[in-house]
Amino acid sequence: MQPARFDAVIAELAPITAAFRAAGRRLYIVGGTVRDLLLGRDTSQLDFDFTTDARPDQVKALLGGLVDSLWTQGERFGTIAALRGSRSLEITTHRAEAYDPDSRKPEVKFSDSIDTDLARRDFTFNAMALELTADTPQLVDPYGGLDDLMARRLRTPLSPEESFSDDPLRMLRAARFIATLSVTPDDALVRAVKAMNERLQIVSAERVRDEFDRMMTTDAPTLGLRFAVEFGLADRFLPELSALSLEQDPIHRHKDVLTHTFAVVENVRREMPGDFRIVRLAALYHDIGKPRTRKVLPGKGMTFYHHEVVGAKMTRKRMRELHYSNDDIRKVSELVFLSGRFHTYQMGWTDSAVRRYVRDAGDVLTELNVLVRCDCTTRSERKVDALNRRMDELEARITELAAKEELAALRPELDGLAVMQHLGISPGPAVGEAMDFLMEIRLDEGVLGDAAIRARLDAWWSARQ
Repeated sequence: MQPARFDAVIAELAPITAAFRAAGRRLYIVGGTVRDLLLGRDTSQLDFDFTTDARPDQVKALLGGLVDSLWTQGERFGTIAALRGSRSLEITTHRAEAYDPDSRKPEVKFSDSIDTDLARRDFTFNAMALELTADTPQLVDPYGGLDDLMARRLRTPLSPEESFSDDPLRMLRAARFIATLSVTPDDALVRAVKAMNERLQIVSAERVRDEFDRMMTTDAPTLGLRFAVEFGLADRFLPELSALSLEQDPIHRHKDVLTHTFAVVENVRREMPGDFRIVRLAALYHDIGKPRTRKVLPGKGMTFYHHEVVGAKMTRKRMRELHYSNDDIRKVSELVFLSGRFHTYQMGWTDSAVRRYVRDAGDVLTELNVLVRCDCTTRSERKVDALNRRMDELEARITELAAKEELAALRPELDGLAVMQHLGISPGPAVGEAMDFLMEIRLDEGVLGDAAIRARLDAWWSARQ
């Protein structure tokens, strides 16, 4: 079978196909490339994956003159990478891998069988190939991947126990495909995840992090998140999520804090301003401090005082363990820490309140405003409209003040050197105290001018003496 949607790709690859056919070798487009073509997705930006019965040395020779550049870093694993125009290509010799059950390092063994190669792939809809070198290009689908794709069913080519034993990360990848393709896992796969999720702990933190980030930046990540929580995967790398499912949510009137959290995550849309991935992660973490700060007080009911402070600390710890970059950790934990700041300003946006909000947010100001809007998950249109009006007012005030003041780089009107020269003092704690005093004036009153700010500094210094 050759779907018409393959025609343009087949034509694009014709010179490479001809070279392999002339050498008596077979060449297949394989995996997610075939899946996406069958789904009718735009292929203009896709990287193409291939498998072949040719060995790496022969692949390099066959590609000579047909590609613009070639990389051999993956040659010992059977992979030759190339660039042809704007298209990235990876051609891998058929493999039949064997794994140490306590490791993720495969012993690579080459194979001459396409079926053997496809059997080692993660899911049936990724275990399809299009043979280009046949007289008429043919879809190779020994494990029913096309039927599963059309039925939105998630299965493994081999038994899920064997597949997940080979690579435990596939359990988390299952969650990602549940989110990406809205597929339903079959019963055997679910049983295997429940029984084997502890094996995720042998996978490196970096691989878990990257797979998790890919899921968090899909259009509907909570489908995968629910799967990860329900069947124990989240407990292996993000146990704070399960704790949220046990915590009642009296504030947002959801069943539990986890349900509210998922709603906030879904509210963060790709088209919103700011760093989409960072805001999605902040939305996921923004209430993780609630279980540790819950108290029931007479007359006040359930409270979560300072959960943002505790949550920011928990966020930093968890993201460090997943080996996120320092910049990612700083931005996400700052957003968690500041996530409730907007609601402390109940009396309108004075100049001072705007300056402090902007100063505290720093370089995550845009992301913070998005998170605040997304944190409103009530079904009451009146409450949603009220919050949006307050946010609109804040953003208008920021724009208004920014036109008059240097809000993006709020700092005292005098720097440390000017303070020391004016007061005739040496470096020491007094300089820091003076800078704090001047910063408070800057936040509360704006720019006073050189003469006025020096007079205020003199008065403060005299009182201090």
